[in-house]
Amino acid sequence: MNALDRKLLRDLWRLRGQVLAVAFIVASGTGVLVMALTSLEALSETASAYYERYRFAEVFANAKRAPAPLARRIAAIPGVQAIETRISELAIVDVPGFEEPAMGQLVSVPERGQPTLNRLALRSGRWVAPGRDDEAMVSEPFAEAHGLTLGDSISIIMRGDKRDLRIVGTALSPEFVYAIAPGALMPDDKRYGIFWIGQTTMEAAFDLDGAFNDVTLSLLRGVDPNGVIDRLDQLLDRYGGIGAIARKNQVSNWFLANELESLRRNAAILPSVFLAVAAFLTNTVLARLIAIERGEIGVLKAFGYSNVQIGWHYAKMALAMAALGVAIGWALGAWLGVINTEMYASLYRFPLLYFRPGPAPFLIAAGVSLSVALLGALFAVRAAVALAPAEAMRPPSPPGFKKAEGPFGRLLAWLDQPTRIILRQVVRWPLRSGLTVTGIGMSVAVLIMAMQWVDSIDEMARVEFYERQQQDVTVALADPQRQDVTREFTGLPGVLAGESARYLSAVFKSGTREHRGSVEGVEPDARLNLVFDAGGRRIRVPPEGLVLSSKLAEKLAVETGDKVRLEVLEGRRPVLEVPVAEVFETYLGTPAYMDLSALNRLMREPRQVEQINLLVDEERQGELFAELKAMPSLSAVMLRQAARDKFYDTIGETMMVFVSFFIGFACVLAFGVVYNAARIALSERGRELATLRVLGFTRWEISYFLLGEVGLLALIALPVGCLLGYGLAWEVIKTLDSELFRVPFIIEPSTFGKAAVIALVAALVSGLVVRRRLDRLDLIAVLKTRE
Repeated sequence: MNALDRKLLRDLWRLRGQVLAVAFIVASGTGVLVMALTSLEALSETASAYYERYRFAEVFANAKRAPAPLARRIAAIPGVQAIETRISELAIVDVPGFEEPAMGQLVSVPERGQPTLNRLALRSGRWVAPGRDDEAMVSEPFAEAHGLTLGDSISIIMRGDKRDLRIVGTALSPEFVYAIAPGALMPDDKRYGIFWIGQTTMEAAFDLDGAFNDVTLSLLRGVDPNGVIDRLDQLLDRYGGIGAIARKNQVSNWFLANELESLRRNAAILPSVFLAVAAFLTNTVLARLIAIERGEIGVLKAFGYSNVQIGWHYAKMALAMAALGVAIGWALGAWLGVINTEMYASLYRFPLLYFRPGPAPFLIAAGVSLSVALLGALFAVRAAVALAPAEAMRPPSPPGFKKAEGPFGRLLAWLDQPTRIILRQVVRWPLRSGLTVTGIGMSVAVLIMAMQWVDSIDEMARVEFYERQQQDVTVALADPQRQDVTREFTGLPGVLAGESARYLSAVFKSGTREHRGSVEGVEPDARLNLVFDAGGRRIRVPPEGLVLSSKLAEKLAVETGDKVRLEVLEGRRPVLEVPVAEVFETYLGTPAYMDLSALNRLMREPRQVEQINLLVDEERQGELFAELKAMPSLSAVMLRQAARDKFYDTIGETMMVFVSFFIGFACVLAFGVVYNAARIALSERGRELATLRVLGFTRWEISYFLLGEVGLLALIALPVGCLLGYGLAWEVIKTLDSELFRVPFIIEPSTFGKAAVIALVAALVSGLVVRRRLDRLDLIAVLKTRE
């Protein structure tokens, strides 16, 4: 070990407090980056392995009733590797001990073994036995939510026939990683489950003997699914097909892909905040060290050490601080990665979970962190290299002093002497003061960015569940019926009012742009399920034309007055040119609305409805649920209160973990910046403070000189941090703008206050840690040293 390396170790030990402050901030940035990358890698690898092992299909299509021989023609489509035909239906499920009617997705499976595609991961029990029409396998999350075990029975209404089925197994499927009910915002395992029932039983129950209504395909490697989809749609057209979709648009996979993309974006934004502050602290520590060692640098150069050797010596110090932070960040990131991945795994259900981080996330995080540290050290190292030996061995020129004039001078005249000293110190070093303010401000910004999510989620819930939705219960009919059926439901026990609606699957086209979705026909004077603009405006659907959400209008590049080509995928499949009557803002999805009568008129059909919204007397809900469970015409029942509770439960748990992470990181950031600033102030002014102690000043009086400056900078940092937090939150919100949801940019005044208080507490704790050094100040030793 050469002399410079031994000096490096001594310097690192002597400055260990500041080294740790820098290291912990680097560790925060590295940890966040490792957490995001390892979670992304784990979820991507888990999904890929699951999809491949259980042969997740690549094309999905539905029909009303297609004859079984059609499967041979579908299999003959060029590019098709394998085909699986089946029966899939929604049904009402009556679970013993559960008052509300649940919803079940019934899927047929071969009685003698696994299907060709979308194979099941059997978690317990056995497969349904041939010849038994009273057996079913149930999705594991649904069974867990209700405490169902093998041998328990549940009742399912299948085309008006209530059947008791015995659970013989629990399973998971790659098709339902994110098992969300139609029209729901979040998975709700208590109210929506998947049931796999023998093919023969399903054929008999739904009168589909020798037919199917659902088909999935796998494709040869490299085949474009769009060509296969076009040909498949042609074959299914006469049998009530409503348009095939590729895997990327399959509901479960689409949600998972969006989550992975969100992780990927966050990995680029959030760590940069911590690493930028770490670069600033590295520069501050090195600049102060170089100023102290100015004479030593001159001596080293006089003894023949080159500029490269001197520069590399101080660069190694920056790398050493960053390397310590990287090591801590690796461990922290791996631990947080496990927590984050397990949190996602509770929402996205896999039978296996691969958390085997490769070297790539750690090497990327280390490379970024070390590069940022070197960048932060660049200016300080350049100053050391630029010093000529003779100049370096002379003391630095003292800063210029002059009497303060103008408003600042008049302000100082009103202040006591200690406060004037503090203000002069801040003004004398504007760059360093500004960087300290920025560093503390960034901690406030991170806190605002994290806690702003709570405000945004509350706003989304307010608009969706308290403003737009006024109904208590929504029932979906198994088949479209005449609007007169609404009167039957309003006569049920506890029902106070009812409104009808209809959904049509369609492809929206404008020029070369298109979107596959649905049009909801609503009553113009609807009072239960409103068309509500996020800005607080209720919209009355006009007698003619479409009312589009702003996201859909943006995707189609249309505005009010333009025409949209509507290719309906149901019934007679008309192709319509419909004007855009209005565009409104919404936070969820890409809805499109029309007047119900106008929609039926365009379809040249009598007034038909598929969904009925009900306002219910809370005290009589039990009676209503009992009636609904026995009704053969229903396919689904949805409760607003249950959706609201699930929304808050799911989002609340995720947000609590997310906010907790970043409150911890922000506290580390504030602590590190304040600690570094206070230590530098103590290093620079130790001789002055010791002299004041010798002259009779108390410890608390000299503490005011030391910590007053840092406290002033922390107070200045609060409004700066609020502005930075506003901008950071805006940048993060912009990355989450998708067809699935738009997070509203809402920051409540209380959020700014909470962020400021947390940052100030962290700064106060840091200042008190440094202040303890004053109690141990060796007055004689300090007075003998250069500082």
